[in-house]
Amino acid sequence: MSGATVQAGDTLLYLDGVTVSFDGFRALNALSLVLEAGEMRAVIGPNGAGKTTMMDVITGKTRPDEGKVVFGKDTDLTRMDEPAIAALGIGRKFQKPTVFEPHTVWDNLLLSLAEDRRPRFTLWARETASEKRRIEEILETTRLTEQCRRQAAALSHGQKQWLEIGMLLAQEPQLLLVDEPVAGMTDSETEQTAELLREINKTRSVVVVEHDMAFVRALAVKVTVLHEGSVLSEGSIDHVSEDPRVIEVYLGR
Repeated sequence: MSGATVQAGDTLLYLDGVTVSFDGFRALNALSLVLEAGEMRAVIGPNGAGKTTMMDVITGKTRPDEGKVVFGKDTDLTRMDEPAIAALGIGRKFQKPTVFEPHTVWDNLLLSLAEDRRPRFTLWARETASEKRRIEEILETTRLTEQCRRQAAALSHGQKQWLEIGMLLAQEPQLLLVDEPVAGMTDSETEQTAELLREINKTRSVVVVEHDMAFVRALAVKVTVLHEGSVLSEGSIDHVSEDPRVIEVYLGR
């Protein structure tokens, strides 16, 4: 894994005074946030609160007008492009799953491995023993072992979401950014996704942007509430749920 080694409890990601404007609209307004290595954080807030723009800034898709975004010991993400940030170990899962539908679950994971087989990949190439082991581990984590020979197109919506999370894990990220993972899932899939993210969090840091409050509660992690591009409240789900400002702008709707 590239980048400076960061121990659990160290700061992994640090946003300080990040401001982003689009045509005079402030999508982020002096946003500051600290994520520790090994932490999972849920980010909630009304539409237009800045959640997606925050993810865009962390991954290099959007450059902030002001502020610092530091990863690991001292890597300034605002000076890097998207591929360089991904190579550092920051993986992002968008809301809509993008998997290679004609390929099997196994081949989707094989295509995604960190060694990056794509230049030499054919479906007839034999995976190495270590690649095979890694894929088996990811299948187990993502609850897809029994689906491994199925075409991705045949999976349920929830299983496609898990496969895409698995494809990100294959790239060995230190930090996983996950956007509304349970939108459109059944109750049982939602519950399994909370378990899956908790399992991933044993070895990696995770930021989850979500609207589903029952799911956020099931994660049982620190919650950051965004409103108008800044942090409105932060703490346990009980703490933020009882914050009058959060009730007014978000939960009371």
